Amino acid sequence: MDFINDIKNRAKQNLKTIVLPETSDIRTIEAAAKILQEGFAKLILLGDKDKILGNNASLDKAKIINPKESDLIEKYIDMFMELRSHKGMTKEKARDLLLNDTLYFGVALVKDKEADGMVAGAINSTANVLRAALQIVGTAKDTKLVSSIFFMVVPETPFGFQYKGSGIFAFSDCALVQEPNCNELAQIAISSAKTFTQITGEEAKVALLSHSTRASAKHCKIDKVCSALDVVKELNPNLQIDGELQLDAAIVPSVGKSKAPDSSIAGNANVLIFPDIDAGNIGYKLVQRLAKAEAYGPLTQGMAQPINDLSRGCNSDDIVGTVAITALQANN
Repeated sequence: MDFINDIKNRAKQNLKTIVLPETSDIRTIEAAAKILQEGFAKLILLGDKDKILGNNASLDKAKIINPKESDLIEKYIDMFMELRSHKGMTKEKARDLLLNDTLYFGVALVKDKEADGMVAGAINSTANVLRAALQIVGTAKDTKLVSSIFFMVVPETPFGFQYKGSGIFAFSDCALVQEPNCNELAQIAISSAKTFTQITGEEAKVALLSHSTRASAKHCKIDKVCSALDVVKELNPNLQIDGELQLDAAIVPSVGKSKAPDSSIAGNANVLIFPDIDAGNIGYKLVQRLAKAEAYGPLTQGMAQPINDLSRGCNSDDIVGTVAITALQANN
């Protein structure tokens, strides 16, 4: 199955509008042209219309808004003030952010339901993207923690490895929660399972990863993973999850059978929960670079509306894929 084409086809069934605020970056412009050509989402581009369009007639179908000229600015200043006055937000500061930082205006469009989601991060840090999102859109009512997830599409039989399933894995958290405690790790696992099923339609089989399998070693970091498993089982007893598992025990059937013979997850996992951001970030980049896997993310989990981040090392196709996933999230 072609993962991203399947996502695009599903998104076409109910077109959603996605904001791209970073139009000063050529990758965003290239991605916008591809998205409009393929027709799986509507787009709002933020910035100066003449600079965005240039000689690029393929962007004619996009809605272009210059925040400095928008009739919505006063409405959004009032909205921002209402949301953040208790945190010291002044009218002057709200005006400055909305006029001069397209991240804030883009999120305001989503909050106001003028758009269904936003994708940014090609030229902005994750911290900047999420700061704007959290200040205006906020977290979902049923979520205690905002975290991130990558979808990794692994080529068939990389280096001779025969994996089980479709070759689509979710990795979390690789970009946001630096050193989760056991409760946070449990929330990351629950959110990731939900996101995986929402995007792929497959049942999530979650592995809490460690450098140990079934107490093959002893360390406080292993204790954290085991405690997270207990928390998940209490909060969501029907979730297919196990841990602590080493990576090979989680995804290689023969190793899983050997190291954890009583586990239905060992050897079959498709959602991999890393014990901290160091392991997650290193892990996804190793798979992306050495196994030539496609990496989509970091996608945020736990926002009230879909606001997704990009790696600053992304290319235009990465942006296209993330927009497709964002559109599908908005549909769901």
